[in-house]
Amino acid sequence: MDEHNPAAGAARCPMYDQGFADAPEKVYDYLRAHGPAGPVELAPGVEATLVVEHETARRVLQNPGLFARDGRRWTDLNEGRIPLDSPVLPMMVYRPNCLFTDGAQHLRLRKAVTESLDKLNVARVRRDVEPIAAYLIDRFSETGRADLINDYAKLLPMLLINKLFGSPATIGDRVTTAMADMFDGRDAQAASEELTACFLELVSLKRRTPDEDVTSWLVQHSAGLSDEELKDQLVMLIGASVEPERNLIANSLLLLLERGGAEPSMQVEDALDRVLLNNPPIANYATHFPLQDVDLGGVLAKANTPVVISFAGANNDPALTEAGQAHSRSAHLAWGAGPHACPAKSLAQVVAVAAIEQLLNALPDIALSQPASELAWRPGPFHRALATLPVEFSPAPATRTASAFRTSGTRAAAGSGAQPAAPIPVPPAGSGKTPPKKGFWSSFLEIFRV
Repeated sequence: MDEHNPAAGAARCPMYDQGFADAPEKVYDYLRAHGPAGPVELAPGVEATLVVEHETARRVLQNPGLFARDGRRWTDLNEGRIPLDSPVLPMMVYRPNCLFTDGAQHLRLRKAVTESLDKLNVARVRRDVEPIAAYLIDRFSETGRADLINDYAKLLPMLLINKLFGSPATIGDRVTTAMADMFDGRDAQAASEELTACFLELVSLKRRTPDEDVTSWLVQHSAGLSDEELKDQLVMLIGASVEPERNLIANSLLLLLERGGAEPSMQVEDALDRVLLNNPPIANYATHFPLQDVDLGGVLAKANTPVVISFAGANNDPALTEAGQAHSRSAHLAWGAGPHACPAKSLAQVVAVAAIEQLLNALPDIALSQPASELAWRPGPFHRALATLPVEFSPAPATRTASAFRTSGTRAAAGSGAQPAAPIPVPPAGSGKTPPKKGFWSSFLEIFRV
């Protein structure tokens, strides 16, 4: 090994196979043994430098003058060495949104996003979670068994996003289907194109008839975003809300169920803190591109090559334990740091707590159907995501939706006076037209008329 480059002996570690999904900490520990960062392969043919040391991660995140987010700088992509069908490209290439921009453009876009999100009433969002949770729980409560990933944790954020974005039934069903296809890897390109079309329609609708929702507030913001910019901010908000929220809910439920289900040895908020520190839902991300060759503690990150932050690796850096900060909320980087830190972390935690409490209260004897050690994790370089979370419980009548409907109906009547959503149109008998297949969002709207 080159004594002037302690990472010289580190082999390039793949981060896309089942081995990494099963035990990512082995890769973090291996790289850390050679330096604060090391060589990885995010997908076949996609090389990057992964930062696993806490101090170095903060240095990258908080130094936009040296580390840019704009993927148009990526040399290997520009010179044709990256497969254009690589599954990681949608998470790394440039888009004109506040996640992948720098400088004045980033400030303008982020201001529109943060000020629009700030208009959400956190208490109201928590109340919005309740009927969605009730609706989903009622779909499986009578069976005594469920997969809390596909039956609950995946669907709840998707439905909530439709509510917060102000999606009508027809657009919301398409958004939910496209999101599921994109995150599950079913023709991601077609799903991305469908999301683009949906959001352009939604933006057009909100320009004509604005309402009290995030899309309308973005449309009306003084930054004067174009339709294309609005569409890209909505796509970014989807990506930042659905997959991380799904994993935060599921990983926290796993921890709580390991410790006793509805009567856990820790509070739900404590479980979230533990997951964000030790098992963050987005484990590796925040791709940066150095503006010049940079020495990361003896590891050379070449200009215009991807530098990825391992939030999981940084959070579990032994240096934090030595400094007595291993369990400090302020120490973990699960929400990022610097100018691109997550602007909705409080909102995300409120949604997760509400979703988990609703489930545990509804099904008090819920338990894992198999040992936690036998659960499968989804392969992928960026997330820390369970493939399934099978549980069992005493079958219970599907009555929660009716209760939530009465509650939400009362609140709606006392609220802004908004009119209930129209029912899904059904062609008359004998018209020769097949009724449109209802999705989760239109079915939910039909029940709650929200």
